Amino acid sequence: MTAGALVLLLLLPSALGWTPFGQDVSASDTWVKVNSSASDFEWFRERFGRNYEVNSPQFDRRLFFFQESTTRHAYLNSFSAASQSAEYGINQFSDLSQREFQDLYLRASADRAPAFSGQKAKGLPAKFDWRDHAIVAPVQNQQACGSCWAFSVVGAVQSVHAIGGSQLVELSVQQVLDCSFQNKGCSGGTPVAALTVVNSSIVKLVPQSEYPYKAQTRMCHFFSGSHGGVGVKNFTALDFSGQEEAMMGHLVKHGPLSVVVDALSWQDYLGGIIQYHCSSKRSNHAVLVVGYDTTGTDCHCRAFQ
Repeated sequence: MTAGALVLLLLLPSALGWTPFGQDVSASDTWVKVNSSASDFEWFRERFGRNYEVNSPQFDRRLFFFQESTTRHAYLNSFSAASQSAEYGINQFSDLSQREFQDLYLRASADRAPAFSGQKAKGLPAKFDWRDHAIVAPVQNQQACGSCWAFSVVGAVQSVHAIGGSQLVELSVQQVLDCSFQNKGCSGGTPVAALTVVNSSIVKLVPQSEYPYKAQTRMCHFFSGSHGGVGVKNFTALDFSGQEEAMMGHLVKHGPLSVVVDALSWQDYLGGIIQYHCSSKRSNHAVLVVGYDTTGTDCHCRAFQ
C-alpha cells in the first residue's frame, strides 16, 4: 500500500509562534517548574534519577551546567511578556551543556529545497488541527538517539496513509533508522533522504509492533515483497520560510508536515508559544507539524543567539 502524495516541508521559521508538540520528550509530567537556583540541584538529581557521586568531577561538571541553565532560563523568560508566551525552566535536560543537548537530540539537517512559489490558499479556517481528525499517533520518546528525522518522516507517512482511508497504525521508526543508508542513524539524518528510501520499492514500512524502536542504530531487517507494508507514492520538498499562510494551506490540503526547525531553545522549554527564540539560521531538529491556530495575539519571532 502507498501513503499517497506527501508534502515534505523544510521550514526555517521566521514570523510564526511555535508550540512544540514534541517528538523527543516523554509524558507531560517530565516538565516541571521549581525555583531557578543552585539549591534545587539536589531536588533535580532525585527527580530525574541522576546518581553521580557528590563532589566527584562529574557532579561538579553537571552542577556547573545546571547553574548555567538557570541563568539561561532567566534570560529566555525576560522576553515572555504575553500570557501565552513560552516559559523556560528546569527539566530533564538541565544538567546538559547546550553542546551535549545538540549532540544527543538535535541531529537533523535540511536538504536544499526550492522556495515555494505557488498561490496562497484562500478561505482557510482560523485554526486547524489534524489531531481532531484522529489521524495523528501519540507522541513518542526518541531517547538518547538523534533519530528525530526518522520520527518526523514516519509520523507524516502514517498520518497521510490514514487520511487516505486506512486505519491509523503506528509504523516502524526503527526500520527507517536502520534502513535509510544515506543517513547516519542515531548520529543524524535528513527527512528527504529518509523519504527517498520509503519512496522506493525496496522499503515498505511495517507496523511498530513488528519492528520496535530500540534507540540504537542496528542492521536493517528486510521483509519479503509479499509481507506488505506502507510506502510513499511521491513527495515534495519545499522551503516555506517566511510564507506561513502558504504552509498552512498545504497542511490543510495534504496532512501533517515533516519540518526541520531550529530547536536550540527547546532544551529549556516548559510550555507556551515560542515567539522569540526560533532563529532562522540553524536547522537542527525534525518534527511533525499537525496544526495551527491564528486566533491568538500576533507573534513575532526574533533570532536567539
